[in-house]
Amino acid sequence: MFQLSDKGRRIREMFDAIAPRYDLLNRLLSLGIDRRWRTFAVGCLEIPDNGCVLDLATGTGDVALEIARQTPDSVKIVGEDFTQGMLVRGREKVAQSPFSERIFLVNAPCETIPHPAGVFDGVTIAFGIRNVVDRAAGLREMWRVLKPGGRVVILEFSAPTNALFKKLYYFYFLRLLPFIGGLFSKRSAYQYLPDSVLEFPSREEFKAMMADAGFANIRHVDQTGGIASVYVGEKRGS
Repeated sequence: MFQLSDKGRRIREMFDAIAPRYDLLNRLLSLGIDRRWRTFAVGCLEIPDNGCVLDLATGTGDVALEIARQTPDSVKIVGEDFTQGMLVRGREKVAQSPFSERIFLVNAPCETIPHPAGVFDGVTIAFGIRNVVDRAAGLREMWRVLKPGGRVVILEFSAPTNALFKKLYYFYFLRLLPFIGGLFSKRSAYQYLPDSVLEFPSREEFKAMMADAGFANIRHVDQTGGIASVYVGEKRGS
């Protein structure tokens, strides 16, 4: 059984606290653009009929629901998160959707995925990898549970590539976002967000981490001027 570190427990407690307003603030603080990023990321998967997808750090289930929308009815989706508060909201959303028979939610951390090796045709994680305390272990676990030929798709915040846009964006991200988030929810959580993004490895460093975990054919596609990036990697076929 995986034991969370002190940092992991603090992150879990933080997400438990903000779960009730998580979706509202995502839409408000991103002006709704986060939906477009998730749609693009899910579109990078290649899932066959009767396939199975694992969505890590599923939160309230947005990506799991998008996978269901974009895949045949025969595809099953497992959403996994280590925060019970998020899963409570996620179960409500799944139950109210037309995909309740296809999506299954599990409480577990990314570093110890409770599934056998080689069972998933695709693995996704959106805005969650930076919250994984042992990212190298998390990436190795993603590789382990993928079938040979399967694909991982990772959506995460990144640094804008244009210098002027980066300056304007960082003013919003570092100054305004924590203030606005604090009006509706726990301010420290929305201070953690920019802090965790600034700490995250560069695009090339993160792709090197993916390669170290065993992934091949690794590439990334920037979104909205580089505010976010979608990373894609594959597990070589046997």
